[in-house]
Amino acid sequence: MTRIHLIGVCGTAMATLAAMLKRKGFDVRGSDQDVYPPMSDFLAAEGVPILVGYDAAHITGDLDLVVVGNAISRGNPELEEVLDRKIRYCSLPEAIREHFLWGARSIVIAGTHGKTTTTSLTGWLLTHGGVDPSVLVGGIARNLGEQGSSYRLGQGRDFVIEGDEYDSAFFDKTAKFLKYLPDIAVVNNVEFDHADIYADFDAVLLAFRRLVNLVPRRGLLLIGADSAGARALTDAARSRVETFGMRDGVDWQAHDLESTGATTRFKVRRGGSPFGLFDVPLVGAYNVRNALAAMAVATDVGISAERIAEGLRLFAGVKRRLEVVGTADGVTVYDDFAHHPTAVAETITGVRASHPSARIWAVFEPRSASSCRRVFQDDFARAFAGADEVLIAPVFRSKLAESERLSIPQLVRDLNGRGQKAREAESIDDIIQAIAREHRPGDLVVLMSNGGFGGIHQKLLQALSARGPREASGSPTRPPRWGDPSERSEA
Repeated sequence: MTRIHLIGVCGTAMATLAAMLKRKGFDVRGSDQDVYPPMSDFLAAEGVPILVGYDAAHITGDLDLVVVGNAISRGNPELEEVLDRKIRYCSLPEAIREHFLWGARSIVIAGTHGKTTTTSLTGWLLTHGGVDPSVLVGGIARNLGEQGSSYRLGQGRDFVIEGDEYDSAFFDKTAKFLKYLPDIAVVNNVEFDHADIYADFDAVLLAFRRLVNLVPRRGLLLIGADSAGARALTDAARSRVETFGMRDGVDWQAHDLESTGATTRFKVRRGGSPFGLFDVPLVGAYNVRNALAAMAVATDVGISAERIAEGLRLFAGVKRRLEVVGTADGVTVYDDFAHHPTAVAETITGVRASHPSARIWAVFEPRSASSCRRVFQDDFARAFAGADEVLIAPVFRSKLAESERLSIPQLVRDLNGRGQKAREAESIDDIIQAIAREHRPGDLVVLMSNGGFGGIHQKLLQALSARGPREASGSPTRPPRWGDPSERSEA
């Protein structure tokens, strides 16, 4: 096959797949109804033509394969033309499997939280360790390429891929990671999420059990033992199993954590014996768990502890994962992708551990399909415990029925009832004005959303600069290359 067309090419993962296929020598093009920077610039730089809008005329007779994005449904004119003419089609994960994974040692990083950071860490440790892996990650890893990237094509046999539990396509509602042929599988944790896809926790757990069942006898399953949901998967394994976490009795144990600014130092035992002392330029115990998983993979691949330690020190992080976007008038502003209650709690706890005396503003936008729903009402009331000031933006998905929608007034009442200072914001401007009016030098503002949050990051820095003598710094003016995951397919 030589000519490939992608329907919905401006989705984060779809655009990355298009670039990878182009680099592999295929004649690639795509279409999308939302064509604008930064993804249009990314695809142009990769040499992938974009057809604007969805039109049956885009489906030409010379196509060998059509990749259908998971946001594309029946009624789309291009999809209807593909079906009418019986042109070969597949989902994004099927295309990845077919063109990149059959001949590789596939290392699948899965879990409800931490997939992107763990994939980036693992890909970097293997790259630094000299095995020249390929990497596909659901974010921008700063160690991949000069400007950071969502992928890397290496010459080695290892392919490190972020294993998403979200569904694959309109014709395949099973998890993407079930297509990824895992030789090594990491399951960081398992909790209920994606309420628009899964009915309950048991449905989520079943998807992960199916992933575990795919690991061959000679493969390796790495289980995050601090998660009860992940631990429940061990009896489904037919492969070797190793556990990692902070608790006693695990194969890979991190202990004696010390936070200093933006760096965490920790010791590791392997099988109860000292393995080494490590520094990672990330905060929070959850990131130490992510690093443990990456270390376990790197060790199994054959990389030494000394080389792993050096690689961890040189890890440059991932965009939108507790990323400092700037400082103005003594206030440091962070951007974070947290949208699940556990992720929110761990993010705040990590910031508190590294800055024990600072005043922390937790600013949250309920935007994902799960965070907008009442199912997490009580969990969110506990998630902000480590913050001094809590500001909750309006629910993004206002079309949900009131009985299903997260109640912001109730959340604020619950937080105030716990002795916290929390309030509901009517708009992004309200949030900006409140912080600009009430901030003090040394404050930390953590902006949490899985979307663009209305450009609040730069607007807040500008407002803070306008109220004080200090100028904003360290804040990139160009938009990130990967777009807004909440408004794109295959995020």
